[in-house]
Amino acid sequence: MSQLQYNEIREKKIIIYNDEPCEVVESHVARTQQRKPQNQVKLKSLISGKTIAATFHVSESADEADIIKRDITFLYHNKGEYWFCDPEDKAKRFKLDNTLIGDTAKFLKQNGNATALIWENDDEEKIIKVTLPIKMEFKVKEAPPAVRGDTSKGGIKVIVLENGAFINAPMFIKEGDTISVNTENGEYVERV
Repeated sequence: MSQLQYNEIREKKIIIYNDEPCEVVESHVARTQQRKPQNQVKLKSLISGKTIAATFHVSESADEADIIKRDITFLYHNKGEYWFCDPEDKAKRFKLDNTLIGDTAKFLKQNGNATALIWENDDEEKIIKVTLPIKMEFKVKEAPPAVRGDTSKGGIKVIVLENGAFINAPMFIKEGDTISVNTENGEYVERV
């Protein structure tokens, strides 16, 4: 387990705080007059989902969580349960519930790959987060036709992807096109 100095506790790091793995959502190292700098962070518990505000002073450090990354394949979702399997062995199936999947659910794709972040704690493994590739390709299921002269929206329209997600895309995107999407911010990248 590695120790992070107060100023290394930054976005995307996963630290142990109150005995729970927490992802750093925001961090801000502030120097105030006559005082030593401190890092004000916002943490999200990967167990309870709660957001916690914390301050780390110069003399303080945090333990980085022991996280293993493992490839998993998304199968299907049913009544708030998301089913995955081991890419090497489709019979090894397991389910995760929607509180853990969160916003990632929007871009899960049947038989698509994802990464499970697994926290090792006293020889026990627990999946605490599922992440997707930053760029993923999707087929466009529905796209309203572009209306000539409709520039009021800056040439953007809402389309539906093969997995049912809605995103904004340029006017020229048609049904049946394959597009690339940034899964972190949910934005259209390019037509493939």
